[in-house]
Amino acid sequence: MKILIILSSVLFLSACFDSGDAQAKEADKVQLGKTTFDKNCLVCHGKAGGGLVKDWKKRQADGNFPAPPVNGTAHTWHHSPAQLLRTINNGGAQFGGQMPGFKNQLNEAEKQALLDYIHSLWPKDIQQKYDARFSK
Repeated sequence: MKILIILSSVLFLSACFDSGDAQAKEADKVQLGKTTFDKNCLVCHGKAGGGLVKDWKKRQADGNFPAPPVNGTAHTWHHSPAQLLRTINNGGAQFGGQMPGFKNQLNEAEKQALLDYIHSLWPKDIQQKYDARFSK
């Protein structure tokens, strides 16, 4: 009986402490997102998603819009995760941009990690607004 009580106590107490696994998993997803971003998105969206041009709302000479920054200074955070995922999958032509679709180039884990990484680039107040609106 003593052993049962001791084991129960140990199990109960171990559940009270966060080993940091959740934080480590989140950090791993963000790192995968950064790696995926740097490989596929940086060339158009700039380092850390800061964009390449000052006025991303102005059409370029070819009639297309440049890639907007995704670091919280443009409109990315106004779109739901589902909308952002559709853009990753299908590209940005429907919005007047040139972004190609990555539906067949990235797996689902990489796409989700991209969303997590982009979210991590935003200022804390924007992250909080986004999370409240879309329940990330």
